[in-house]
Amino acid sequence: MRGRDPETGEFFSPSRTQQRGEALEIRSLAEKLVALPAAQLARLPIPEDLMPHIVETQRITSHIAHKRQLQFLAKQMRREEDEVLEAIRDAMDEGGEAARRETALLHQAEQWRDRLLADGDQALADLLDAFPTADRQKLRQLVRNATDEKAKNKPPRAFRELFREVRDVLSAADVRDTDGDETE
Repeated sequence: MRGRDPETGEFFSPSRTQQRGEALEIRSLAEKLVALPAAQLARLPIPEDLMPHIVETQRITSHIAHKRQLQFLAKQMRREEDEVLEAIRDAMDEGGEAARRETALLHQAEQWRDRLLADGDQALADLLDAFPTADRQKLRQLVRNATDEKAKNKPPRAFRELFREVRDVLSAADVRDTDGDETE
């Protein structure tokens, strides 16, 4: 029994429902950690005493044994400080956010490339207005080469090169924007 404070009527500790919810949340975090490749695990702020348990859980393939080891890993994680678990969650969320930004950047680069090939000089002028550091001459040459390749049914070498160049222009602008935000 938890007991109540006789003066205020508040409970001394969290209810079993709250404890179970927290335990299930930590178990889902453990499942996510086990699903990550070793390279991503190395970038996370995981305590040294948890890492062998994560590796052991990844190694086990038998369903029931894996489930039992996962439960043990979650038990070990519940012994850690809340700050440690929050740091792991935050680091995992940053990785997700970075992946979303990268995907958005690729989509934006594809849209610019398609627009450059369809609209020509007007799209190039719009791109240069939006990103003044872009190399006008190189972009114009790549657009011309990609258009010629398409007309002559050649392999899309310049088409891909144009995409890379546009992506580099966008990512350079994105890096400058994030650096500018952090310094303010």
